[in-house]
Amino acid sequence: MYSIRQRIVAVFLILPCACISSSAVRGDDPRVTPLVRAVRHCMESVVNIHTEKAAPTDKESRFFTQKSRRISGMGTGIVVDERGYIVTNYHVIHGVEQITVTLKNGETLVGRKVSFDRKHDMAIIQVDASEPLTVMPLGTSSDVMLAEQVFAVGNAFGYEHTVTSGIVSAIGRDVEVDETQSYENLIQTDASINPGNSGGPLLNVNGQVIGINVAIRAGAQRIGFALPIDDARRTIGRLLSTERLRGVSHGVFATDVKTPTEQKLVVDEVMAGSAAAICGLQNGDVLTEVRGIRIQDTADWERGLLDVPVGTVLDVSILRNGQKTTLPFTVGVGKNVPNAVVAGDTSGSSVQTVQTVADAKAAEPVSHSSNIRNRVSSLLGLRLGLLNAHDRTVIGRRYKGGMRVTAADSGGLAARHGIRRGDILLGLDGYETLDDRNLQFILLDSRIKKLKTLSFQIFRQHHGALAGSIDLTNASQ
Repeated sequence: MYSIRQRIVAVFLILPCACISSSAVRGDDPRVTPLVRAVRHCMESVVNIHTEKAAPTDKESRFFTQKSRRISGMGTGIVVDERGYIVTNYHVIHGVEQITVTLKNGETLVGRKVSFDRKHDMAIIQVDASEPLTVMPLGTSSDVMLAEQVFAVGNAFGYEHTVTSGIVSAIGRDVEVDETQSYENLIQTDASINPGNSGGPLLNVNGQVIGINVAIRAGAQRIGFALPIDDARRTIGRLLSTERLRGVSHGVFATDVKTPTEQKLVVDEVMAGSAAAICGLQNGDVLTEVRGIRIQDTADWERGLLDVPVGTVLDVSILRNGQKTTLPFTVGVGKNVPNAVVAGDTSGSSVQTVQTVADAKAAEPVSHSSNIRNRVSSLLGLRLGLLNAHDRTVIGRRYKGGMRVTAADSGGLAARHGIRRGDILLGLDGYETLDDRNLQFILLDSRIKKLKTLSFQIFRQHHGALAGSIDLTNASQ
């Protein structure tokens, strides 16, 4: 992991590690505390990450042949799917050329980047293991208590599977790293976090992940921060989206419900003509299982469908009006729905597998597209159009595209938050805005009514990419 030079140093997710084998002590031994049991429960799901990248060129070396230098980094990861999908922090793998992952059993594997989200500092990498990996036990951050005992495990300064413990020091912290990175709603802990822990988990005494550590206070002692796992899992769901990674639509829009007593995924909307509609899924259904995976949230649903060949029929278990039902879901049938690609993840070639169904040049017309743009106009005070050749030249190859702002109403929400005529709208709420199909998904009533703020990313000539957020609390929706 590479340190951040500002007020905060990026942190690392910490996973508990077991230092004593289960055969070393009897099950009734008083030394086998809840913490020891928790560490044993989750240690196999923590991996150590080592990275390498080229060092910056020494421009002062004028008289001697420059030798290539390498910079080594380290971090921690959590197994989120048995096929080798691992979550870590984006800053752990940002700009690196080589990723090496070491499992608890000592097996060393080559890691490859799958997808990432800069804003939320999260990334997915994948390894090809010799056998299925153990998925980290999932907890919830909805019932985190002030002063409850927590612990972290990670690759601290290269000391693999280091375990530290502490308490929850505060809840709901907002932390600014620098002008480009900030975090919201963090869990503060005094469990020791060191360089190399980034991407590892914060765990409760039951061995369940309640957070992903992302930052420490520079110059302080035992002040660390973790992303609440409920927030993190929503990002993981987007990063594992089968639509995003494979271009295979399912047509389900759903909400993660996380409470101290239950974690479930409730269907908000089913797109007409999609695989979900053909299957028979309905609004209000609770998705409970697919491909043998118990569904607790969007991340489980997405990984359950990811990499499954088109045409495969899967049994999807649901609860409908309290009754258990199984429906046959055929992967990849029906209409495509807008691809949910995170706007911040589209620059450069780091994300090799990301595909976008909604390409502005070849997109199919959306029915009632004028209604969709009217929705943008009434909600945000923006009038949008597709990009022309000149616009594409302006934004260059770094971005896949966007929509041109042809007018921004004076006094409208967008104008009041800095968007103006001539800007190119790259994304809303973390999703690309390439054409009307993207807008249709982003502005679904079932999604937009739950937002207090709507983040945006624009491109402005001579200024480059700019980001901000729009306060929706007083908007007419």
